[in-house]
Amino acid sequence: MMPSILSSLAVALSLTATVQSLPGPQGGGGGYGGDSGSWGGASTTSTEDSWAATTSAYNAYYTSLASSATSSASASASTSTVACNNSPDLCSRKYSNVTHMGAHDAAFLRNAETSNSVAGNQYYNATKALNAGIRLLSAQVHNLNGTLELCHTTCSLLDAGTLESWLSKIKYWMDENPNEVVTILLVNSDDEDVSTIGEAFVSSNISTYGYTPATASASNDWPTLQTMIDANTRLVTFVAAIEASDTYPYLLDEWTYVFETAYDVTALSGFNCSLNRPTTLSSASTAISSGYLPLMNHFVYQTLTSTIEVPSVSIIDTTNSPGKSTTGMLGQSAYSCLSEWATAPVFVLVDFYDQGPAIETADNLNGITAVGRSNSTAATSAASSTGGTDGVKAGALVAFVAAAVLFY
Repeated sequence: MMPSILSSLAVALSLTATVQSLPGPQGGGGGYGGDSGSWGGASTTSTEDSWAATTSAYNAYYTSLASSATSSASASASTSTVACNNSPDLCSRKYSNVTHMGAHDAAFLRNAETSNSVAGNQYYNATKALNAGIRLLSAQVHNLNGTLELCHTTCSLLDAGTLESWLSKIKYWMDENPNEVVTILLVNSDDEDVSTIGEAFVSSNISTYGYTPATASASNDWPTLQTMIDANTRLVTFVAAIEASDTYPYLLDEWTYVFETAYDVTALSGFNCSLNRPTTLSSASTAISSGYLPLMNHFVYQTLTSTIEVPSVSIIDTTNSPGKSTTGMLGQSAYSCLSEWATAPVFVLVDFYDQGPAIETADNLNGITAVGRSNSTAATSAASSTGGTDGVKAGALVAFVAAAVLFY
């Protein structure tokens, strides 16, 4: 036992030294594991001269969206002044032809509520994210003594409460915002049965908004946002992974409908547009031609020890920037994927969504000027006002040490 104890103490010392050097809440990162790939080049490499092809691809893509929207707009002209997902221009677009900006690990916060936990991926909760225009929320689900909890890696590290409670808050927001389509992505960390997860959706009553696709496989045949709103089936839920169920048909196995890029990136040069999951598909082009919806992960981890990674906050201004001039910028990555795929990412996941701001990249891809949002300001100064500016509370460190011991 002594070597394990000494090893744990070494980890604690390493964490103490490293965490105290981390910036306060002015940046982000985080995620859930895999290959990173490489863009190549240093993070400050200028790429402006290489954007002619990408701009051309975007123009072609957006022209096709505009044409599609025009063809269906006449049937819904009476709704032209009504905004869907913060824009009248999106009402007549198919769900699959909209870029939905997402808050990665949306339930796991770095703020006063969590003693500014270094494990937190966001500064603001799910409903504030929705108010700011975020339309995709992801979280990890774990079974803690028979209850589904939202826990970051383990419940001893960061427990954000029950899945049912979180869903209830999202349900309330959707009640108050009847013209919004929301997507949830859950990581089924403990391989829970679909009925267990389904019960939380029923108990929270958010199941009443659940959308069930017309086909039980990947397809380009998604309805428009207005169609989903009119039917009041405004919640799309993907779970990684889950078995299909006739009882809970709105709980969709992610890997049946969605493919993702790499999610374990530790440097700005690590982003690419290659398919990372599901491994049953050979490439992004194959997935897209088969009707899979592309999800672009765009967050960076900072490595603390060989077994511990946390959201990287020191480079968040670059990571979430809508710009295209520097390797690793959100705008640069998104437009690169558009060029490579000949279609924009349908989903984008970022940490600390308010930084950048990340939502601007989605607006650019969608070709809209958004309305009806409330801005999440840089109000995350609670850490500096409570003595936690460049570090975390001892409890968070203990949790990380506990996690490190579990991983040994």
